[in-house]
Amino acid sequence: MTSVALGLMFGLGLYLLWWSCWIEPPVDNRRERRAGPLTRLTDDIVQAGLSGLGARGLLAGCVAAGLLTFITAWALIAVVPIAVCFAVMVGCSPVIYVRRRARLRRSRLRDLWPDVVDNVTSGIRAGMSLPEALSAVAVRGPAELRPAFAAFSEDYRLTGRFNECLDRLKVSLSDPVADRLIESLRIAREVGGSDLGRLLRTLSRFLRDDARARAEIEARQSWTVNAAKLAAAAPWLVLLLLSTRPESVQAYATPTGALVLLVGALVTALAYWLMLRLGRLAEDERVLR
Repeated sequence: MTSVALGLMFGLGLYLLWWSCWIEPPVDNRRERRAGPLTRLTDDIVQAGLSGLGARGLLAGCVAAGLLTFITAWALIAVVPIAVCFAVMVGCSPVIYVRRRARLRRSRLRDLWPDVVDNVTSGIRAGMSLPEALSAVAVRGPAELRPAFAAFSEDYRLTGRFNECLDRLKVSLSDPVADRLIESLRIAREVGGSDLGRLLRTLSRFLRDDARARAEIEARQSWTVNAAKLAAAAPWLVLLLLSTRPESVQAYATPTGALVLLVGALVTALAYWLMLRLGRLAEDERVLR
């Protein structure tokens, strides 16, 4: 019996060795997955300076605005297709407003981040610890970014947990430049090294060069983008003026009129999307969440 048991154990061991050669280790895809629409919308809300608003709350507001617009337009015009068109446009406008505000604020912060990096570098060169250098940004840094770093300073004083405070600072900023800066400081604190100052100076120089190049490109293409937006909005402005005379829009109450509005809406949406796609500059993505 002993020999049989040893033979079974030996055979089982060989089988397990053979089996392990064909099993792929589990891969952690958390960092490889792209952020979903709600996550990107949440980042836009934070970057727009509306941190008290949630993504689901914004979408609920869009639905409520669309329904209210539909009811109002239907009561005034009595043409369902036109009421639906205006309801969709008004319902999408809060998201468009938030994303535009976030884009403008990112453009402003792009000019401020080099100063933040320089402040942190100066603090480190003066002998401050990393938490002290980050807390000093709340006093000497750009005014628009001081509240986030002041919250970090208060949080660190209360908890003393540097990594957790950095995670909360990343969430409050939701900015790819902040992610790179914070992860650089985290690595420097964990593994040490004498190249942190050189790394931060290189990052500051890169950010300034990028901001300068973007400002030149945006100044040259701004008039083209604005003209394209006006061209996309012009037909619907005309339709809005026509809606002031109910007898002028009764043709759109027919199936043919509804089809004309649908085709026009699809063409406008496609042209607007192509305009944004072709004229958009590459944006930094948050790959270090």
